[in-house]
Amino acid sequence: MSSEKQYSPVNGYIMLFVLFILLAAGVALLKIYVGILLIVIAMCCVPGFVLVNPNSSRVLLLFGKYVGTIKANGLFWVNPLFSKKKISLRASNFDSERLKVNDKLGNPVMISTILVWRVTDTYKAAFEVDDYQNFVRVQTDAAVRKLASMYPYDNFADEGLDEDITLRSSVNEVSEALEKEVQERLSMAGIEVLEARIGYLAYAQEIANAMLKRQQATAIVAARHKIVEGAVSMVEMALEELGQKEIVILDDERKAAMVSNLMVVLCSDKDASPIVNAGTLNH
Repeated sequence: MSSEKQYSPVNGYIMLFVLFILLAAGVALLKIYVGILLIVIAMCCVPGFVLVNPNSSRVLLLFGKYVGTIKANGLFWVNPLFSKKKISLRASNFDSERLKVNDKLGNPVMISTILVWRVTDTYKAAFEVDDYQNFVRVQTDAAVRKLASMYPYDNFADEGLDEDITLRSSVNEVSEALEKEVQERLSMAGIEVLEARIGYLAYAQEIANAMLKRQQATAIVAARHKIVEGAVSMVEMALEELGQKEIVILDDERKAAMVSNLMVVLCSDKDASPIVNAGTLNH
């Protein structure tokens, strides 16, 4: 037997009624050996009762041999010699500890995962692994370490990377890859992964400040690039409008001065302090 087998037990209420009849008959015939025998038989039948709650199961063994699994909920009766192991079929949450791992670029990062799982094959969960709950924890940590090494934390232009998927920005893609990796590891234990996602992600403390400054510098450079690009367009538009409407005729020297002044005003990170020229353009 290497897979789960459904076991059909006896209705517990019927067996409970039979047990009461045996006890009543035993008490009525207590003065003779038959009554004592009936009471002994009734007491021996008591360990055979098993109560299965919704989304729960009982794995049955007879002297080390797998007999089957009860997944139906209710009161049942089985062979009193059966040993019964309870395995929950409910969905369970696992929030892993924060692990220090290296991303694809070798940067140390702190990462944790949130896993939602449940048992689908009670035979594999009970007999293919030693402790299926501990197996989930260990294999999830191993999957997270492998996943973190496959992707960079972030995509920096100065490193020449052209990564479409990063740990920080590609949440859906990373979660799908993590779920697939964990499912492959846990399938041998008869466990289904319902959801897997990154619960915590940050640079390790020793490089967190340096990486924060780097991200800020990258953002500043990107903002400056946009500002300069917009300023050039505005200066070009201003010169074109002045030339078309012939508001003022500017030679090359004055155009250069105007372009310089406009670029300073538009690209400066501080408010400009204009100077009003009360004379002519030549002064």
